[in-house]
Amino acid sequence: MTPAVPATLERPHFIGIGGAGMSGIAKILTLRGARVAGSDARESETTAALRALGATVRVGHDAAHLDERASCVVVSSAIRDGNPELVAARGRGIPVLHRSEALAALMADRRAIAVAGTHGKTTTTSMLAVALRTLGLRPSYAIGGDLDTPASNAEHGEGELFVAEADESDRSFHRYAPEVAIVLNVELDHHATYASMDELHASFETFAERIQPGGTLVVNADQEGARKLTARLLGREDLRLVTYGEADDADVRVLAVTPTGTGLSSEVTVELDGRRLTVPVSVPGRHYAHNAVAALAAGVAAGVDATELARALASYTGVRRRLQPKGEAGGVRVIDTYAHHPTEMAADLAALRAAASDGGRILVVFQPHLFSRTRELGAEMGRALTAADASVILDVYPAREDPIPGVTSRIVADAVQGPGTGAHTGLDRDAAVRLVAGMARPGDLVLTMGAGDVTDLGPEILAHLAAPSSPPAQGG
Repeated sequence: MTPAVPATLERPHFIGIGGAGMSGIAKILTLRGARVAGSDARESETTAALRALGATVRVGHDAAHLDERASCVVVSSAIRDGNPELVAARGRGIPVLHRSEALAALMADRRAIAVAGTHGKTTTTSMLAVALRTLGLRPSYAIGGDLDTPASNAEHGEGELFVAEADESDRSFHRYAPEVAIVLNVELDHHATYASMDELHASFETFAERIQPGGTLVVNADQEGARKLTARLLGREDLRLVTYGEADDADVRVLAVTPTGTGLSSEVTVELDGRRLTVPVSVPGRHYAHNAVAALAAGVAAGVDATELARALASYTGVRRRLQPKGEAGGVRVIDTYAHHPTEMAADLAALRAAASDGGRILVVFQPHLFSRTRELGAEMGRALTAADASVILDVYPAREDPIPGVTSRIVADAVQGPGTGAHTGLDRDAAVRLVAGMARPGDLVLTMGAGDVTDLGPEILAHLAAPSSPPAQGG
C-alpha cells in the first residue's frame, strides 16, 4: 500500500510526543511522509529515536514551539487545557485532535484489528503484531509499549492489516471502526471516567457496536465482566462473536498451559475448529498464555492460517515493562512490570511465584499509580501484594492528577498482610533501592511494579546488588 496522510495530518504538532501512545502515532506519520513536530516535558530515548526518523522534537512546553504552519495539534487526555501550546493552537484556530482521532485516521485505509480490555492490551497487541510480521504480512501497528528498542511501539507496514491497542480509559476507543476486535476483560478502573460497572459495560458495548458490519469480536469466555458483555451482544446479526478460554462453551478452548524451560515460558494447547494446536508463549503465567490465544483467534478471524499463526507467535519474545528481565547480580534477578491494577498485580506475582527458584523469595518495589485509583483500589492493591515476601511501597505517582486529601500509599501498605518483613513505606527512591538491595539474597527475585517511573529503579537496584556500599535503609 502507498503511504497516505490525510491533509489535516500533513504537518501535525504533538504535545507530549514522547508518550507511549503519542510517540507511536508520530512515528507512523513520519514514516508516511508527514512533517511531524512536537514537544515533551523531558528528553528521552523515545524523543531521540523520533528525531532520528526526521521528526522535530523540542523539550519543554512553550507557545513558541508551535509552528505557524502546523496543520493540527494532537493531544492526549493527559494534556491540560492550560498547556501553552494548546492555548496557542486554539487562539490561532489550528485544529486540535485527540490522539485517538489521529490513530483512527491512520487505520481508515487498512483492515484494522483493535485490542481492548482492562488488562493485557499491550501484550496481546504486541503478540499479534510480531506474529503477523514474522509471517511476512507487513502489518502496521500501534502499541502502548515498546517491543524492545525505543520507538519500537509502532510501525508503518505496506500490508493491509493494522493492529492497534484500543484504550478504554477515556472512552477514546469509541472512535475506531475495526474489522476485528478483541475484548480481553472488563473490570472497573479509571474511576475519573467510569462511576459504575454498568457505565463501563455500556462503554465496551459502544466499542463493539463500532465493529464493521459482518466483523468479529473475540471475547474472553472466562472473565465475568467479559461474559456479561457477551450476553449484552447476543443476537446482533451483523456481529460474529468468537469466545476463547478454559470454559467448556468457549469457541477457542484452552486445554492446557504447560510451563517450559525455567518456568519463564510456556506452551498452551488449544482446540480451534475441531483441531488441536500448540502455541509457544515466551512469558510466564496463564494470563499471558490466554493473551496469546486471543491473538490467535483474532488473526484467524482476519483470515490468517491458524497453524502458521500459532507457530509465528513463538517469535514474540516479550515487551518492555511486561515481566521484563532487567538483569541479575549477586544471584538475584531483577524484573520489571507495568502492573498497577490489583488483578494485574496478582497475576504477575502468581506467575513469578511459579517461576521462582526453590527457596527464592519475591521482593517488590511498588508504586501506586493515580490518586483516584489508589483511593478506590488501594486496599485491593495491598491484598495483591500479600503474595510477595516483602514489599517496599513508594509514594503515589500522580501522572495527570492532582493530589486527593488523605489518599497516600499508606492505604496500600495498611492492607498488606504478607509473610516475612511485610510492607515498608515512607522511603524516598534512593532509600527504597538500598532497602530492597540490602534485603535480597541469592535466589531471590526483585520486582519493580507500577505504571510510573518506578521502572527506572531496576538498574539502580542491580548496581547496589553488584557493589553494596551502605546498610539497608529503614522504612515504616
